[in-house]
Amino acid sequence: MAKLIYYYGAMNSSKSANALMTHFNYEEVGQKALLCKTKTDTRDGIRCIKSRIGLAKDAIFLEELQTMSQEEIRAYDCIVVDEIQFASEEQIDFLSDIVDFCDVPVICYGLRADFQNHLFPGSERLITIADVIREIKTVCWCGNKAICNARYNKDGIVRDGEQVMLGSNDSYVSLCRKHFKLGMLGPVDKV
Repeated sequence: MAKLIYYYGAMNSSKSANALMTHFNYEEVGQKALLCKTKTDTRDGIRCIKSRIGLAKDAIFLEELQTMSQEEIRAYDCIVVDEIQFASEEQIDFLSDIVDFCDVPVICYGLRADFQNHLFPGSERLITIADVIREIKTVCWCGNKAICNARYNKDGIVRDGEQVMLGSNDSYVSLCRKHFKLGMLGPVDKV
């Protein structure tokens, strides 16, 4: 039986690398996997999923998957979606329909919460309806588990602003809750 699976983690927890490895593992054993991402994610190119360790592969947009027929979707053994936090509630429901009515597993990777520790809409819907929810862990600079995605600039941690601002290590860091609350980007602040 197919399942809707959600892997979440803080920034730098290897979500994209895991998505690419999952896609590779399906293809390596002769199965057909489809790699998708939302249109919001343009950091590494319009149609590319790239991990910080250098793995990269072309992908289609989730919006394109939504235009495919059930027959086309059933031709895949698995659908892998990266940066799922940017998906809408309707897109998450569509992915659950793929699982329920096409019997194709859907494996999603993304952030759980934004820089203010608020759930992203796609993540909230997945937490509500996914069959399996698993955390991909990473650590804060202090060695404790990092669960917060801190946005920062030259003045320190940014506490206000738009929910979505694309960036990488130049504008985000994963922190434990304590150091997020204290605004400490490192043992000696980065900025």
